Amino acid sequence: MAGQKKLLRALAGEKQDVPPIWMMRQAGRYLPEYRATRAEAGDFLSLCYNSDLAAEVTLQPIRRYGFDAAILFADILLVPQALGADLWFVTGEGPRLSTITTESDFAKLGPASDIHETLNPIYETVRILSRELPAETTLIGFAGAPWTVATYMIAGRGTPDQGPAHALREENTALFEALLERITEATIDYLSKQIEAGAEVVKIFDSWAGSLKGEAFQKYALEPCRQITQALKERHPGIPVIGFPREAGENYVGFAKATGVDCVALDNSVDPEWAAANVQVDGCVQGNLASRHMVTGGQDLVDDTRRIVEAFRNGPHIFNLGHGITPDADPDNVQLMIDTVRGS
Repeated sequence: MAGQKKLLRALAGEKQDVPPIWMMRQAGRYLPEYRATRAEAGDFLSLCYNSDLAAEVTLQPIRRYGFDAAILFADILLVPQALGADLWFVTGEGPRLSTITTESDFAKLGPASDIHETLNPIYETVRILSRELPAETTLIGFAGAPWTVATYMIAGRGTPDQGPAHALREENTALFEALLERITEATIDYLSKQIEAGAEVVKIFDSWAGSLKGEAFQKYALEPCRQITQALKERHPGIPVIGFPREAGENYVGFAKATGVDCVALDNSVDPEWAAANVQVDGCVQGNLASRHMVTGGQDLVDDTRRIVEAFRNGPHIFNLGHGITPDADPDNVQLMIDTVRGS
């Protein structure tokens, strides 16, 4: 029964002696088998849109480690591409997008209803995975949160402080909010199609939420997450949603109640004991081992892993990193983390 899967039990609020475990970016460059498949695909975007190969790299860490969940291999910037933005990747530097800084730029974007022709290969990847994953493994779909996606669409690339997006937000609020609304609509439809294809959980990644302060956090991080979560739960009753407003700090408190998400993913800047007292009181939390431990390993990895498991042991918890695993991680350290969590 799907309801018996460890991850779904945690999302339903069940406390477990051994928490379910998966890793953000668990399909990635730290694995030699991933690098081989990516080479076969030719480039990153070709891998995302090749359903068979994207399913293969999603399955690789499940075969190697037996994680309790697999997360769809895709990228948060596929949605802006599907809306009509140009997207390409520069080796060693990351993604580049055509920018949205004027009304005429915005007018070139298509409606949210037009995204599916571009994104159909992603839904096919989900269908393949829903057939091929082990019966005990939960399939997670995902999308970027509107604020985070907008920061890339406005700047045309990742920036250290999301300055271009903040500038547009202040200088042309109407355009900024229209863009956010378009992304929100598209994200609802995108995640809904993933659920229809077989995703059992969806996660909303707001990687740059922490750069929004005060009322701006409420309007542009919390509120879009609430809208997406509410719409998905209306269309797909019972679907669990994980929210990740990274580096939200004090804004993690009450986030689950305010948005309706079933689980709040925590970055590693927050203390697990504090998070247990202030965030886990409202339901499931996910996290929050520092990604650097996957590089450095050793007793520090073991000690911090045990501390996190202990801190969250009195409530529903999904063990994960506080951010994605990095390409320089040692696969053996991942196994050490898993063995420590599972008490091997």
